[in-house]
Amino acid sequence: MTKESKTPAIRFLEQQKVAFEVLLYEYQEKGGTQRSSQALGWDEERILKSLVFEDENKKPLMVLMLGHLKVSTKKLARDTGRKSIQPCKPEVAERHTGYQVGGTSPFGIKKQMPIYLERSALDHDRVLINGGKRGQLVVLDPGEIVRTLDPVLVEVGLDKSETT
Repeated sequence: MTKESKTPAIRFLEQQKVAFEVLLYEYQEKGGTQRSSQALGWDEERILKSLVFEDENKKPLMVLMLGHLKVSTKKLARDTGRKSIQPCKPEVAERHTGYQVGGTSPFGIKKQMPIYLERSALDHDRVLINGGKRGQLVVLDPGEIVRTLDPVLVEVGLDKSETT
């Protein structure tokens, strides 16, 4: 990987001396973690989504959620002392992170914001998370996410069929 092809996320991981492996797959619009799971042969519950939300004051925050779950915005708002939380519009999320939606990584983001990690991600020895561009995931120990980003651990994941 040449210096020019490295995303800010990859550079961040290297600077932090994180052991990781880059996996590439053919990105599919709106394919999500189900698509990357099928393409790479990893269980969806080991793939983390980097989701950008905003609170009632339009302040951004990021949630790292397991692929087979969705975020309960009501529980997240209640647990973090906010009145409400909603997903950012794609163009707003891109301004906050510097990444294109579908390629959002929590590493090397443009604007610092609180990061929340679904606690059960730590039950796995290795997880996949976006490496800063569509079709690129990195495999790493979830403990490295905690070490490098110091996220707040939360339990706000819901089965996709449940309502928030």
